[in-house]
Amino acid sequence: MPWEAWATLVTILIMTVALMRNLGGPDTVLFAGLTLLITLGLFAGTDADGNVLLPSAKEAVMGFGNEGLITIGILFILAEGLRQTGAMSLITQPLLGMPKNVLVAQTRMILPVAAFSGFLNNTPIVAMFMPVVSDLCKKTGLSPSKLLMPLSFAAIMGGTCTLIGTSTNLVVNGLIIDAQSAGELAGIEMGMFTISLVGVPATIIGLIYVLALSRKLLPDRREPIADMDDSRRYTVEMMVESGSAIDGKSIEQAGLRHLDGMFLAEIERDGERIVAVGPEQILHGNDRVIFVGVVESVVDIQRIRGLIPATDQVFKLDEPRPNRQLVEAVVSGSCPLIGKTIRDGRFRTLYNAVVIAVHRGGEHLNQKIGDIVLQTGDTLLIETNPSFVDRQRNRRDFYLVSAVEGSKPVLHERAWVALAIMLAMVLGVTFTSMSLLNGALLAVALMVMTRCIGTPEARGAVEWRVLIAIGSAIGIGKALDVSGADVAIADGLLRIFEPMGDYGVLAGIYLVAMIFNMMIGNIGSAVLVFPIAKAVAETQHLEFMPFAIAIMMASSASYATPISYPTNLMVYGPGGYKYSDYMKLGLPLNFVIMAVVVALAPVFWPFHLAAQ
Repeated sequence: MPWEAWATLVTILIMTVALMRNLGGPDTVLFAGLTLLITLGLFAGTDADGNVLLPSAKEAVMGFGNEGLITIGILFILAEGLRQTGAMSLITQPLLGMPKNVLVAQTRMILPVAAFSGFLNNTPIVAMFMPVVSDLCKKTGLSPSKLLMPLSFAAIMGGTCTLIGTSTNLVVNGLIIDAQSAGELAGIEMGMFTISLVGVPATIIGLIYVLALSRKLLPDRREPIADMDDSRRYTVEMMVESGSAIDGKSIEQAGLRHLDGMFLAEIERDGERIVAVGPEQILHGNDRVIFVGVVESVVDIQRIRGLIPATDQVFKLDEPRPNRQLVEAVVSGSCPLIGKTIRDGRFRTLYNAVVIAVHRGGEHLNQKIGDIVLQTGDTLLIETNPSFVDRQRNRRDFYLVSAVEGSKPVLHERAWVALAIMLAMVLGVTFTSMSLLNGALLAVALMVMTRCIGTPEARGAVEWRVLIAIGSAIGIGKALDVSGADVAIADGLLRIFEPMGDYGVLAGIYLVAMIFNMMIGNIGSAVLVFPIAKAVAETQHLEFMPFAIAIMMASSASYATPISYPTNLMVYGPGGYKYSDYMKLGLPLNFVIMAVVVALAPVFWPFHLAAQ
């Protein structure tokens, strides 16, 4: 191999070790690797006379303009719009329910996810389910790390069941069409469900594997929650909205039993107080429910459909609710409301803000919010407009004023608008020539225009670390191609498998595609292995169809690394995973799927067609 190929392989090896030892995030490690390859000059193209045609950086960073990468970025915004309106809970809540253990939660999640991914692109499916799964974990006490990787794996498996389920299948089909236009691969046809003959059995076996082993192989990692015994606890009063989704349900069914950093202290109903609140207690419309907990949990219960602030002052503020946020403010000794109740002091009129919750040392405040007499040092959780912080920062009424991140109220009244926009995008992409990128851009534009999501929130919704990692991985894949390392790897592996016969050659192509997938991702793997497989099939006088199916499956159904598929990268950070977590659960799954594909593909598409 030329030195460029060795340099590329050594760089990839260093990156793999760094990721496995958790020396940095995928974005940092991959971008550093790409930087090193650019520095070595591996991207400089030359003509026949040796003249440089392209500056190295230009070809290296082309991945950051990749349509798929941009589409993923736009889909993050779309998912945030669905989250801020609570739209996804309308669909997923009946499917997910309130599972009591990990096995039930995984089963109720992965089956619909796999089914949806067969007909919708699996990347937006994962983007939409991630916030729902996170909320479910907060309500049930389950660990996100037990659910998010199975979510990604189920979406990938489901995508392998149809031609449109994953972009990889479409890319391979496009390569077949291009070859046929050049007079090659005659007689091959890829319909919507052609790959289903192999994809569906592989998905069923793969899902069984995930359900059987993921609970033992995946870590139990959770976001740190403040210690309730050593934290600032608020008393917050909410009301059960009459006729809402939780009216008539028990505390456990409503998801109010297992709340991280918060507990339900009491219920007030028709002037009577229910103090010992058990999980079987039924909620009624207009019940006043009093919680005690940390500020992060107060934000969470504000998002629960069917719970509204108990104080009607919230609905009298001048600022539209979509523009508001929560603010923490510590009452100073100079505040004019000291010694007065929040109601009598006319807090809303004076500050254009409404007190949602109050913290006073370790004291549990039993009064209604409006009846609490303010004292110096009380910490108030206030719903107001963002300008409140700037107005009060330098005034003497409060010692400290700070905004609470991610505390915008959920716009439940716009949930159906967001769902309609999402459905229109899906139908447009599925039944017209509109690309997924075009559909996603139009959907996000409509979300902003209909105020399902604000412009600042749209900007902040993009997970830039994921996009940097994907763009860097595409550039590294290009380095494999330019340096010739890809051909060297393929040749070496095929020398090993060729003596094993036709099945051995098919297994070799699958393994090459799987290894490339682990290093450079799904699209790069499919594009690089396709010409190698076509040449091998021609040399061995074999039909190409089994190899096409193998490339589709191996380039998508790879689970052993976070960079092998975009959805794996999407759940990497939120799940708190390490590189080794993917290896533990995903590497055996790779070989399980490989065994199914290698065994079944030649059964449905023989290596040698019968003589006519």
